[in-house]
Amino acid sequence: MNSFINKTRFLYLNKFIFTTAAGFILLLPLIFYSWRCFSRPPQTNSERKLFKGVIYKRNFGLTARPTVVHIVTIDLSVAGVKVLVTPPQATGTNNSTSARTTSEFLREFKLQLAVNANYFHPFRENTPWDYYPHSGDITYAIGQAISNGKSYSKANNKWGALCISQQNRIQILDTGNCPNNTLQGIAGSDVFIKAGESVKSEFKQDKPYPRVAVASNKQGNIVWLIVVDGKQPLYSEGVTIAELTDIVQTLGAYTALNLDGGGSTTLVMTKNGKPKLLNSPIHTKLPMHERPVANHLGFYADGL
Repeated sequence: MNSFINKTRFLYLNKFIFTTAAGFILLLPLIFYSWRCFSRPPQTNSERKLFKGVIYKRNFGLTARPTVVHIVTIDLSVAGVKVLVTPPQATGTNNSTSARTTSEFLREFKLQLAVNANYFHPFRENTPWDYYPHSGDITYAIGQAISNGKSYSKANNKWGALCISQQNRIQILDTGNCPNNTLQGIAGSDVFIKAGESVKSEFKQDKPYPRVAVASNKQGNIVWLIVVDGKQPLYSEGVTIAELTDIVQTLGAYTALNLDGGGSTTLVMTKNGKPKLLNSPIHTKLPMHERPVANHLGFYADGL
């Protein structure tokens, strides 16, 4: 009798352990996703100096829907502030790059701040494990790309360009072609502000979306990075190009260029010697998951 009772208890215990373990395993994806959601920057307004010549501001609720907007103001005239665009591959075709996340780019080149830059190809995103590129894969920037004076992606008059001169000054050109003396350069889809005025967007579907834009003042010594999180219901759903234009115009921008957005949207700084996300990228539908991209726009700056 005791043997039967012990056997029954053993079977029930095994069943309980199996059921508990199975339930925990089934909950793991939800726990993992929830952890990423709780790791996102708070939906609060904030402003602080990050480095000498670099000021960061976070705004929440600039539109009717939930929207988290990150704005970095960079003064190129401050000593120690320099710009770097991702260089091409050292080997292989000289117009390709090795895909990196923005954090990997920041760490590799010991930068203080970085954001993703050009649209690029090839690209696919099917599932959290089936996507291209992964870090280290070959990628090609779309539109002009220049790193340390070397052009590795051809200009295209359908893609606007941001150009940093040897004198560390910025200009944004809708011709898509940087001058010969350009030290660093990237390209984007639309110059949506020109001479302080909005320019009609070529986007066929202007819907709320994660956005990255770069803007400058008339003198060319001030750079604004505007990063808007999106595709994250109840947290930040993104903005339209029209809404992005309104946000950038309030900064007093003279020109502005739309860069690669969507799941590429990433803004990173260095903190205690390590990369720290300032926004919430959404790659493969996972919050706080960075996408490897073709190139980036990075900044050196001295500590406070």
